[in-house]
Amino acid sequence: MSKKKSDHRIVYSTNPDFTPYEEHEDDQKATLPPRQQKLYISLDKKQRKGKKVTLVTNFTGTDDDLKTLGSTLKSKCGVGGSVKDGAILIQGEFRQKVKELLEKDGYKCILSGG
Repeated sequence: MSKKKSDHRIVYSTNPDFTPYEEHEDDQKATLPPRQQKLYISLDKKQRKGKKVTLVTNFTGTDDDLKTLGSTLKSKCGVGGSVKDGAILIQGEFRQKVKELLEKDGYKCILSGG
């Protein structure tokens, strides 16, 4: 028999303000407008067998918005990539192109690494 996420087994609590079956929502930050975000664009090839990857980090917002931005960048660069651990990975060296695309959308960008 498998347990569901909502299957709580609380026996007793001495806390008078205790609510036993309160569901906690995800603690995701609301997505800031592009003009309020400062994104870092860098080139990385560590632990990638020498292959270069353009990284976009420091995005403040929901995972869905990050995935949407990542998908847009991948399609405009015409390459593959992914979104992992709060960063967008674009296969290849596309720092300048990514910077231009993000600045066109209103993001503040800083190129780093090399």
